[in-house]
Amino acid sequence: MMIRCLSILLCCAVGAASTAEAARLTLDDPVAIWSRTPTADRVDFATRMGKAFSSLSPQLDRDYFVRCLEETANIGNPRETKLEQAVKICVSVHQTADE
Repeated sequence: MMIRCLSILLCCAVGAASTAEAARLTLDDPVAIWSRTPTADRVDFATRMGKAFSSLSPQLDRDYFVRCLEETANIGNPRETKLEQAVKICVSVHQTADE
């Protein structure tokens, strides 16, 4: 009985971890899902982008990417635009503003 309960608990824990990992935003995801994604996942994605691009400019931080991706997702029709393209646009806009 105890082994069966532990087996069920382990299966639930593995399933929960897999679901959490699957929910994580990637560069291949479409911008259109940004608004429907939980806030924690959006902040996680923006944090990863901020860490990746902060060497270009300290202003390219989590807050910048949250704002920029939010605007990109909510203005116009992003159609099939991927988050990778949106991140490139955000970096490009920032670099243009600095010049």
